[in-house]
Amino acid sequence: LQEVGEPFKEEKAVAKYLRFNCPTKSTNMMGHRVDYFIASKAVDCLLDSKWAKAKKGEEALFTTRESVVDYCNRLLKKQFFHRALKVMKMKPDKDIKKEKEKGKAESGKEEEKKSKKESGKDEKTKKEKEKKKDGEKEECKKDETPGTPKKKETKRKFKLEPHEDQVFLDGNEVYVWIYDPVHFKTFAMGLVLVIAVIAATLFPLWPAEMRVGVYYLSVGAGCFVASILLLAVARCILFLIIWLITGGRHHFWFLPNLTADVGFIDSFRPLYTHEYKGPKADLKKEEKSESKKQQKYDSEEKSDSEKKEEEECGKTEATRNSGTEGSGGERHSDTDSDRREDDRSQHSSGNGNDFEMITKEELEQQTDEEDCEEEEEEDTESRPSHEKS
Repeated sequence: LQEVGEPFKEEKAVAKYLRFNCPTKSTNMMGHRVDYFIASKAVDCLLDSKWAKAKKGEEALFTTRESVVDYCNRLLKKQFFHRALKVMKMKPDKDIKKEKEKGKAESGKEEEKKSKKESGKDEKTKKEKEKKKDGEKEECKKDETPGTPKKKETKRKFKLEPHEDQVFLDGNEVYVWIYDPVHFKTFAMGLVLVIAVIAATLFPLWPAEMRVGVYYLSVGAGCFVASILLLAVARCILFLIIWLITGGRHHFWFLPNLTADVGFIDSFRPLYTHEYKGPKADLKKEEKSESKKQQKYDSEEKSDSEKKEEEECGKTEATRNSGTEGSGGERHSDTDSDRREDDRSQHSSGNGNDFEMITKEELEQQTDEEDCEEEEEEDTESRPSHEKS
């Protein structure tokens, strides 16, 4: 086995940069709170560092991902961090069964409540629910388009355990930090705190002017805190007096956000709030509820009338279509009859050899008709001659 020596300055600098710039998370491991990072993110972090850029006359320390992995293996051997294994926590069978039973009981209660509500309500309310459900489904479809944020999934809990194979691999492997240097900010804050404590203990040695100034500042701060406490008490007393005089109808708060969890400026605004909770307010609420109900009924009536109009329009269109079909049928029948007559005429006058058998009665009728036609022609010729005379 090769002996692992002490880390060099460069290795300490790289490890310190990685410790404060690589994204880390904290969790429990073997009963201790530890910070861990993912290997791929560490490699990306070092590739963006100053050691990945070549200086004048020198080569870059990190050129590829493989070179970063080799260097991180050196850091791992010198115990800056070590490899860990993710172990998912499985719920016991008892808890799973209890959750299933609770879900079934809740679903049964909800179904019973829904059935009772539906039996008590009218058909109009059912129509409204159906319309609302359709609208919600359309909104859900719109929300399911790509690019929209999905609901947060429940994160599975896990714990870390030490890994048997201590090797640095580029991927989703987990590594726990052992190296924990002091950050410059924490060092500076601790130094300032120490100096402030020493200066406070040496207060009697300060110059007279500084001591007088600090005295007035402390008195002013104490007066300000006392005034805020008095205001908080006075506003409660004022509220009680107004509430008792008006019989609980007027609720008046002076500086309502004074004791609320807000910023310094927001605690002094608004200056006051006033609410009236009397019979008139109840009447106004009832009027608003009635107006909302009337609007709902009007919208339902409008929808019913629109449905009737649509049905009438559908009927008229059906009648028009039937009429057009009937006229088309008549036209077809007329054309068929014309075709038949043409066929008969063609058969009758096709060739000179075609002839028909005529009886005596038909011949007599034809002769009578011809005589009548000749008499009519003579009458028409004689009439204009008389008119001329």
